Amino acid sequence: MRHGTQHADVATAELETALRGGPFHVALRAAIAARGLPLQRVQHHLSRYGVKVGVTSLSYWQQGARRPQRPESLRAVRALEEILQLPDESLIRLLAKADERSDPQRPAGRSYRSLVEASGVLERLLAELESPLDGGLHTLGHHERVRIGAHRELLGRESHHIVRAHKDGVDRYVAIHHGDPGCAPERTAVRALENCRTGRVRWHQDTGVLVAELLFDTRLRAGDTFLFRYGFDDGTAGASSEYVRGFSFAGGQYALQVQFAEDALPVRCHRFTQHSAAAPRSGRQELTLSGRHRSVHLVEPRVRSGIVGIGWDWE
Repeated sequence: MRHGTQHADVATAELETALRGGPFHVALRAAIAARGLPLQRVQHHLSRYGVKVGVTSLSYWQQGARRPQRPESLRAVRALEEILQLPDESLIRLLAKADERSDPQRPAGRSYRSLVEASGVLERLLAELESPLDGGLHTLGHHERVRIGAHRELLGRESHHIVRAHKDGVDRYVAIHHGDPGCAPERTAVRALENCRTGRVRWHQDTGVLVAELLFDTRLRAGDTFLFRYGFDDGTAGASSEYVRGFSFAGGQYALQVQFAEDALPVRCHRFTQHSAAAPRSGRQELTLSGRHRSVHLVEPRVRSGIVGIGWDWE
């Protein structure tokens, strides 16, 4: 009996050490060992949380062969913290550390941790509006124009959106705005510009996430197309260094244009892509700032799930 107690003490000590210093896979492996749970039982507990993760994936995670990246996987990590009786954010924090090591050039404001936190907040805000992630609409085209102000701040953005309903009765779209670090989402104005009007608006102070209903005043039938424009007036944060757009589903064309104030021009601009918030950035391509119009742009003829964005450097 004493031998078993000593073994448990050693396992607990190893877990505490791993949670402090990581890396993620070592901490996960230590936590599973300390609780004495086979992976099949861990998988069963996750299913009770409504999260589906295969035993093979769990095995890869604790070996360090793979790292949780997809939204479903990140939900699993949060559930694992409860199942394995770990402190809140303990595993998420280690994932954030691993991400910072793999991509040290990433600005702190768009760190993996900030995106993970924002994804959890977004789910809650959408639930408040009783809006599913899909919403019954497929995007055919989306042209987005971002304005950077004289103080290098994200002044605002406008979207020209073309959608097609894939079910009957759709009468709204939920637009999402993620401000820069230090922004005040309660001071961000939602503008319904064409073929829509503003409905309910919800925001979360710490992450700067805001969601807004745009009401169509018509009920679309499956197959119907609809065109509308909307915007956000922000300007509440400090200097901005990038704009990113995430896509949960593959879709139509996406064009992003970033326009700078005349007396606040960056020295370099580039585009980039990411498979997920946790993945390293790839597809970097320098963009030339147009002279008179002071803008750069990218075009994705057909978007894939993941992240695309434009970044820039100030002097």
